[in-house]
Amino acid sequence: MNGNMRVHGHYNGLKTTMLFALMWGIIMLIWWLTGAQQATLSIYLLIGIGMTFISYWFSDKIAIASMHAKEVSEQEAPQLYRIVRELSARAGKPMPRIYIAPTQSPNAFATGRNERNAAVCCTEGLMGMLNERELRGVLGHELMHVYNRDILTSAIASALATVITYLGYSLMYTGGDRDDRNSSGALGAVGALVSVILAPIAASLIQMAISRTREYDADEDGSRLTGDPEALASALSKISGGVQSNPMPQTAGTQAASAMMIANPFTAGGFSKLFSTHPPTEDRIERLMVMAQEMRGLQNIN
Repeated sequence: MNGNMRVHGHYNGLKTTMLFALMWGIIMLIWWLTGAQQATLSIYLLIGIGMTFISYWFSDKIAIASMHAKEVSEQEAPQLYRIVRELSARAGKPMPRIYIAPTQSPNAFATGRNERNAAVCCTEGLMGMLNERELRGVLGHELMHVYNRDILTSAIASALATVITYLGYSLMYTGGDRDDRNSSGALGAVGALVSVILAPIAASLIQMAISRTREYDADEDGSRLTGDPEALASALSKISGGVQSNPMPQTAGTQAASAMMIANPFTAGGFSKLFSTHPPTEDRIERLMVMAQEMRGLQNIN
């Protein structure tokens, strides 16, 4: 990997950290409103940790099974193997397992709890739509999700969102002990009801925002790995158009894997964009094109 190449960054790691801090702030606030009982927080943290462990440890099996994907050999998919082997070697990382999902909707995802248990999956629709250069850009993006440990990041965000939701429910049942001491019981009950409604929504919005920052990060890091941001930009444009004309059916399985995919596999618009796990494709392409210009400028200087 060309580690000495410097291009414009968007502080995605810092944004992710700040969003996690915001989630913890919401947890502490709701916990305080429920009376700050240590047992309450401990129970929900244990639930969150348990859910994190399950989703993280078995992430590859869950995602692959949900998409009915099949592991392919080098004889069956020589192009995929050639590109993934080259990029893995360039990054100095182990070669992941390679899968193809039997759907014509164009998409791809990577999963696995670490580099040695990673899997990369492309759909049949993606394989038929992209040229080799664009496919290389997509695979660079997906490999960086594994190398950046984004599966763990997503699992932790999901766990914290679960803790916030359960604490919100606790606040409804306790009525807000601190509110009752400082105001009327009716006011405390209203505050508790508002928290029950708003806390899960806030948690989901922050969780989705974390997912979007990780997509931006994978775009940038994957383009550094391939040295070709324009290839990924071209691929994203084709994938976006392909999803619009041939969206993935919304089943329990595809819903479970959708956050891992390089693009939202479902058509989304209006209010639902707030809860999207993916940034707008136009923004991603614009950033990638700026990155390509900066790379060319650095090459001219050198």
